[in-house]
Amino acid sequence: MQQAATNWWVEITTLSPRCIYYFGPFETNEEAKAAYPGYVKDLDGEGAKGIIVVIQRCQPKELTICEEDKI
Repeated sequence: MQQAATNWWVEITTLSPRCIYYFGPFETNEEAKAAYPGYVKDLDGEGAKGIIVVIQRCQPKELTICEEDKI
């Protein structure tokens, strides 16, 4: 039986646009490390700025979370 939050996920935060993306799940930290450069390349190609990558064990409820500009 698999416990919640045992899978590895790549969490990528971008400052512009202000978003958090989750990619996964991966069975090992090494699989996540091998995969994340492709995600960063795609986001960079889409013009994202301020890219921060964190590899962690978690269970995201949403795969993409973006802050809407509220005025």
